Amino acid sequence: MIRLTLALIVISASIILAQGTAGTNAKYEYRYLIDMPTAGILNKGFVGITSDVLPGGDLIERIEVGVFDNISFGISYGGQNLIGAGSPKWYGYPGVNIRFRLMNETVSTPALTLGFDSQGKGEYFDSTSRYAIKSPGFFAAASKNFAFLGYLSLHSTVNYSLESKDGDDFVDLRVGAEKTLGENVSIIGEYDFAFNDNATRYFGNGNGYLNLGIRWSIGSGFTLGFDLRDLLANKKWSPTSADRALRIEYIKSIF
Repeated sequence: MIRLTLALIVISASIILAQGTAGTNAKYEYRYLIDMPTAGILNKGFVGITSDVLPGGDLIERIEVGVFDNISFGISYGGQNLIGAGSPKWYGYPGVNIRFRLMNETVSTPALTLGFDSQGKGEYFDSTSRYAIKSPGFFAAASKNFAFLGYLSLHSTVNYSLESKDGDDFVDLRVGAEKTLGENVSIIGEYDFAFNDNATRYFGNGNGYLNLGIRWSIGSGFTLGFDLRDLLANKKWSPTSADRALRIEYIKSIF
């Protein structure tokens, strides 16, 4: 009984002191909502580790480091069927990402970040040299926070993916939002217009990608997420419409 009581006290304290990326007590900025990059960046001296668990046993691990003021760098790697039965299929090469905060947020202007990210998601199609969900590639992201029953954050991204051998070579646009629900929980949503994924025979249907998720700061630096992806059934390569995914994130100072 004493052990149970102590365990409950520890768990309650960790929730009360939770400072991840979700809720009004959030200590860190979102660098991504679900698939779309934002203008968020890791502060100098901080490291972030993110795990994305996707349908089909896909797993992507990402590590990012704030190397200088307003500059962060990261690498990522993963593969298909890593969770479950059968032989895993690793991605052919790791992804890299770098971002530079061009302008900090002010009362009247959003934060603006420029970056590059070569990590796509889902199955990798060798025939067209692309992921099921294309990597952002080069991007410019803007983010603005507002006080509204807690906080409301609006995000937009313009990007150009280098995965263009499928014949769909175009600039893309994404928009998204986060709304806090109390101190430790946020709901997020994003819409990818998929202008670079709507003219091919095998991939997008032209509906764009609508994704929704929830984030919960469960402890110091820890954030747990659950996502519903492709709610508009845009993808042609899968017989199902919306799929489900998990995200686990941990951020910590290395000093």
